[in-house]
Formats: sequence, C-alpha cells, structure tokens
Amino acid sequence: MEERFAYGLNPKKLGAVSAYLCDPASAPAEFLLLKSQYQAETGRAVERGALFFQIRQAFPPGEVTPEEANKIGYETAMRWTKGKYQFFVCTHIDKGHIHNHIYYNSTAQDCSRKFHNFIGSSFAVRRLSDRVCIEHELSVIQNPKQHSKGRFLHYGQWIGEKPPSAQQRVRLGIVAALEQKPADFPAFLRLMEESGFQVKQGRGGAISFLVPGQDKYTRLRASTLGPGFDPDDIRAAIAGERPIPELPQDSPAPARRVNLIIDIQERMAQGKGPAYERWAKVYNIKQMAAALLYLREHGLADYEALVASTEAAVDRAHKLAEELRDTEATLSKTSELMGAVVQYAKTRPVFDGYKAARYSRKYLAQHEAELADYRMAKVAMSELLGGAKLPKMDTLKKEHRELSEKKKALYAEYRKAQADMRQAVAVKANIDHLLGHADEQKNKAQER
Repeated sequence: MEERFAYGLNPKKLGAVSAYLCDPASAPAEFLLLKSQYQAETGRAVERGALFFQIRQAFPPGEVTPEEANKIGYETAMRWTKGKYQFFVCTHIDKGHIHNHIYYNSTAQDCSRKFHNFIGSSFAVRRLSDRVCIEHELSVIQNPKQHSKGRFLHYGQWIGEKPPSAQQRVRLGIVAALEQKPADFPAFLRLMEESGFQVKQGRGGAISFLVPGQDKYTRLRASTLGPGFDPDDIRAAIAGERPIPELPQDSPAPARRVNLIIDIQERMAQGKGPAYERWAKVYNIKQMAAALLYLREHGLADYEALVASTEAAVDRAHKLAEELRDTEATLSKTSELMGAVVQYAKTRPVFDGYKAARYSRKYLAQHEAELADYRMAKVAMSELLGGAKLPKMDTLKKEHRELSEKKKALYAEYRKAQADMRQAVAVKANIDHLLGHADEQKNKAQER
C-alpha cells in the first residue's frame, strides 16, 4: 500500500491531487487505523481481502488540464463510493496523456462494511466514467478493446482465479453427488457427507449444508441456490423425472435505470425555490448523459432507430405478459383438476358403498358430507376436462411441474423485458424533450 501510494504521490509525476476524508501524505496510516477500528467493532479480521482498490482514468492529449482531470476523477470516485469510503485522486502528467490514479479504502468510513469487488465491476466503472465525461462534454471511447498485448485478459487472469463461493461449492457438490446416481434422498445426503459437507436437518424437513472452511450453513432451496436446487427438484432428479440441475452462470451487474427528466418550469410554478432549480438542472444533465450513453451502447444512431427499438421493447414486454397470463391460467386449471381428482378418489369408495346399499336413506344420512364432496369433485372434473379424457395423475404431476418451471422462467424473462421497456421509454421521452417533440405533443393536446 505504501509503495503504491508513493508512486501516485511522486512529485515528478504529480500534476494535481485531491482527497476525501483523509490526508494523502498519511493515507496508509489512516487506512490501517480505520481497519483496526473495523476489526475492534466487528471482530472480523482485516487481513483477508484487498486493503484498498485503485481506478485509473485517462484522457486524450490536450482535452483537459490537470486541474480539470483531477476534478473529474474526484467526482467519479465520489459517485463510485457514494461518499462512504476514504479516497484520494492523483493526477499524473508524466505521460503524453493526462491520467488519474484513484485510491480508495476497502473499509467504509463508518466501519459498517467492506467493499467487495464484484463480477462486471470494470464495466460498471467504465460506464460511470463515461457518464461523468459526457456530462462534462468530454470524449469517451466508442468501441473499447478489452485486451492486453493483443490478447484478451479477464479480471480472474489478472489476480488469479477467484475461488468459488460457498453457494457455488454446494451446487458443485450437489451436481457431483447426483451424477453418482444415488438410490434415494438419504443416499444423496450420505454422498454429500462423504464429500466433506456437514448436513443439518432442521424443523419442517429443512436441510442445510456446511461447506468446509465456512462458518455459516447454506440452505438447500431454490431461493438460495437457484432454480433446480430445491429439495423437491433434487428428489425428482434422483427419481429420473427431471435432469440434473444446471449450474447458473454469473452475470454482470445490471445498468442503472434511466429516469425521466424534470420539467423545471412547471415545478418552479408550483412554488419550488432556487435551490431546487439548481439541483434539478444537475439532475437533468445526468439523465441526459445517461440517455446519450444508452443510445451509444445500443447503436441507435438516429431517431427512427430509437422509436423502432422502443416499440420493439414495449411489444416484447406485452407479449411476455400475455404468455405469462396464459401459463398461469393453465397452471391454475391443472392444479384445480389435480385437487378434484384427489377429492374424487377419496370419496369414490363412499359412493360405491352408497351404491352397494341400494341408495339407502340411512347410508345417505350417515355419509351426506362425503357424498356431496364426491358430486362436487365429479362436476368440477367434468367442467375442467370439457369432454376430454381424464389423464393419469402422474401425467398431471409432470404437466404441473413443467408449467411451474415455465412460469419461473417467464417471470425472470418478463422482469428483464419490463426493465428494458421502462428504460427505453424513459430514454425516448428524454430525447423527445431534448428535441422539442414533447412540447409539440403537449401543444397538440392543449389544442384538442
């Protein structure tokens, strides 16, 4: 840490410097002091993980002065850390281009948390840096080439492959155990224990695994491990009713949503003050920068392409919503039919006894409730089948399971499509406002 900070503060390279919640000259000691406070308050060791993180931000030759570059680096760091971490920005002028070295502590100022790097963080930093540069009317790299010395290097190759998380290790253990084809669920649990996992069975049949080297158990359920890793799914895989669950792929962090810009004149007419006006102007600039960045990333070079893209996003979200409603209706019908079949099977012996008793009134009085349930179940089955042949219960269970899986997949796809639709509509509305189309539509509405 001292070596890196000394490099950043080298007076032969330094053109400007700024800091937040620390003094660059004593930053190593201040960073370590905060980590000692974190360990004293939380009892968590600070030796594990990164001591600090560094962001490098460069500008084309002649585009900015060292002071302007340092200001942009400070704003980037503040928005990246949200003001919760110590940082300082060193602007170097020793190369043909001006560039920033941003160093920030991995421990939060209030000792409540540590910053953990995440998959796709480099893309998130680049997106934020591009947005800040666009807001300051600076250039950004249109088609960045993420390679080094002619060969693509992902982050894992720079630091060594990151070890899998506890959840991922549990998933790998489950898949490995299922590939050995256990006879039943207890045999599956024995295979997990033989692999080094501790198995804990709680109340209500809840099952958890403790990964070697971890302190906290990982629950066996789909909400924790992902689709296909629920106890019922594991039992179905053991019985051969469904394939072995697939390992989920990690995805980059989602982009921040673009919001609609504010009609400042309308808000000022409602009684807002000068402070609100200044904030709204900055807010609108940020939203317009986000909209322009969205257009660049999606290759929307003209207004007609933006309109077509927005309409396609809206149509896709509506189509998925309709398909989801149809799937839910079919799933509900299947569930009702399964319930009616179960009720019919439970009450059919009572009806057979009533028939064998030659429809005796005494028998009817003794089993009136069961016979009423039998008739209701028969009517429900007749209405749900609509003249079709009654399928076997195994077929109904399989159909119900397939519909449930389809519903889960559609929900995930629909949520993403809905988010894409909202973002596209917001971007188009902001571009309409910038081009004056929104004012034209408002005037036409007033004329009507």
